[in-house]
Amino acid sequence: MPTTNTELKAWVEASAQLTKPERIHWCTGSDQEYEQITRELVRTKELHPLNSGTFPHSYLYRSDPSDVARTEHLTFVCTKDKETAGPNNNWLDPQVAHHKIDALFAGCMRGRTMYVLPYCMGPLGSPYSRYGVEITDSPYVVISMKIMTRMGNDARHFIEQGQPFVKGLHSVGDLSPERRFIMHFPDEMMIKSIGSGYGGNALLGKKCHSLRLASYQAQHEGWLAEHMLIVGVENPQGETHYIAAAFPSACGKTNLAMLIPPESYKGWKVWTVGDDIAWIHPGKDGRLYAINPEAGYFGVAPGTSEKTNPNALASLQHDAIFTNVGLTADNEPWWEGMTTKSPSIDWLGNKYSYPGPAAHPNSRFTVAAKQCPSYSPQAENPQGVPLSAIVFGGRRPRLIPLVCEAKNWAHGVLMGASLASETTAAATGQVGILRHDPMAMKPFCGYNFGRYWQHWLSFADNYSQLPKIFSVNWFRQDEAGKFLWPGYGENIRVLEWIIARVKGQAEACPTAVGFLPAEGALNMKGLSLSPTHLDQLLYVDHAGWKDELEKTRAYLEQFGDDLPAGLLRTLESNYKSL
Repeated sequence: MPTTNTELKAWVEASAQLTKPERIHWCTGSDQEYEQITRELVRTKELHPLNSGTFPHSYLYRSDPSDVARTEHLTFVCTKDKETAGPNNNWLDPQVAHHKIDALFAGCMRGRTMYVLPYCMGPLGSPYSRYGVEITDSPYVVISMKIMTRMGNDARHFIEQGQPFVKGLHSVGDLSPERRFIMHFPDEMMIKSIGSGYGGNALLGKKCHSLRLASYQAQHEGWLAEHMLIVGVENPQGETHYIAAAFPSACGKTNLAMLIPPESYKGWKVWTVGDDIAWIHPGKDGRLYAINPEAGYFGVAPGTSEKTNPNALASLQHDAIFTNVGLTADNEPWWEGMTTKSPSIDWLGNKYSYPGPAAHPNSRFTVAAKQCPSYSPQAENPQGVPLSAIVFGGRRPRLIPLVCEAKNWAHGVLMGASLASETTAAATGQVGILRHDPMAMKPFCGYNFGRYWQHWLSFADNYSQLPKIFSVNWFRQDEAGKFLWPGYGENIRVLEWIIARVKGQAEACPTAVGFLPAEGALNMKGLSLSPTHLDQLLYVDHAGWKDELEKTRAYLEQFGDDLPAGLLRTLESNYKSL
């Protein structure tokens, strides 16, 4: 066995004894290994090679039709007591959970290869990076983790040197929804997942490790693991400010992370550090610094187009994996909104028949971050990038203004805690339902939200140069249901105002819900937006906000004694000011 780490050796041996694989393969992370596995998947028709002239070294993968999104109702946090997991998580006693899922793992890899994947989340060697080893019987997981993490011998080297590591055991099992579970054991730093080959359930370095386990770990170690993009905004003078922003899945996070400024913003540049997850650590200077633990993008395909995200499309021109998209007649990937071409084959592999979707609404692309034209030269900085601002946003057709600055850190935490958004296809269940999604972490926080908010609040007591907090809403609509704000590249106008506020150079109007841009403070040069529309985008409906805060109070109070008193006081103060 190619390891000198006794803990790793014992765990691999125990996993093999449980799952009974035909053979064990220790992944090196080499390009040759990737090519060998993709060739075998093509041979078995699990991967479909795409048009080599237009999408070289790229493939289509189709997951089981019952396995196309995160299964939140089958995802559990298994802590010693239920209160630690909190009402925001499904909970199981760890002993019960191990017994339940191990019974499904018993013999599940017979006739299959067990792959052992050492990986690193974050820049190799960074003091803020964390390590893991995923054991899986899915070659699709292997090639995806090669793209999404720093996987292989380099990561194993650090584990051999004694770095702690998360243990992840995964099997596709028989793909039965009745025998599908994703279980997290924070006190053991362990993940067990069976019955799914979908990314968020099977790529254990992603949501399972980087958010659920990492958020639990961060609470004890004094940092934050967040569902946030990290973007650098450079002005014509060469000054770059970094912003971390939290949005629920499929609400435009990747689009914002890869934003291209419009023609009227000559000299401005946007740098992509990360599009989905941020690990935020206090620096010695009292500022907060963020790293992106991932090395790739696992983005939502539908809606990604030359208009919405040209940088994403440019990233996908080679060496990409597409999951559950359609195909054109010339064997190119296709999804709704991508191109003027017509689909020929749908995501199920059948001849496309209008009017059904050709691509699944949660179809995905997986691609290395370095292929993005806006990839930041600071993305592998082991110290991370200093944050000037933190932004919370969701999909709200009414009420929430285009942009609003929090009155102080505690008010900003309330903004995040009260975040609500319409559901999307990124998770199983009904789409378009308004639900509370605090900090965009509802599906991902690995412990009690009440304690999580207290952890956030504690930063104000310990650090002197915290970033300002803002909320944004690109999705406000008029009475006819049309979006009031053009979005996409034009969102830089809001980022410019946010940065100017950080620097103390932009005017704002104090309101009961926070600071809104003063008249003329938002740069509207080159944008044909009527003053009436801008007024609607920034309008504060006092009666609507009172109702919103009452609903927020009812939501927060379900956390009982774990609800921070400071958060409730902030809410009451805002309610009285309306």
